[in-house]
Amino acid sequence: MYKEKLIELFQKHQGKIIGSILGFFIAIIILLIGLFKTLFICICVYIGYYFGNKIDNREDLKEILDRILPPAKYR
Repeated sequence: MYKEKLIELFQKHQGKIIGSILGFFIAIIILLIGLFKTLFICICVYIGYYFGNKIDNREDLKEILDRILPPAKYR
């Protein structure tokens, strides 16, 4: 009975729950290693997510790098 209610609650408020947990972990990391190191980690994670998402969508990595970097600068 409780398991079903928890599943229903999670499905109804999935974004709020995940956001709260993520915010909690980011706060702990900031307290442990500092703000700027945490920001650097978050930026690196976002860049990895961005490129991973592009690869998952079958986009050409070379074309993406051509848009971001000047052509032939990464060869």
